[in-house]
Amino acid sequence: MAKFGELISSDIPVLIDFFAEWDDEENSLHSILRDVAAALGDRAKVIKIDMEKNEILANALRIKGNPTFIIYKNGEMKWRQSGDQDANTLISLVEQYV
Repeated sequence: MAKFGELISSDIPVLIDFFAEWDDEENSLHSILRDVAAALGDRAKVIKIDMEKNEILANALRIKGNPTFIIYKNGEMKWRQSGDQDANTLISLVEQYV
């Protein structure tokens, strides 16, 4: 949890994807997140967190849906949505906080 606090305290936006390994959609989502990270470059961080390997964190944040995306900046949650998102949507959402 301490590492998570450090991670989200960044002064650039941090897009986090909470996912589950068993999800068949995960491979396509992985390429979408790669595109998002490439488009944003060093203006934002894109991070994937496995809900099952980080169950305490997922429970603390009340993550129920798979995937769940959260944008943090300076330790504050700016946006949260469960369900699939396309690359352009995620890019434009993160750019609001750059």
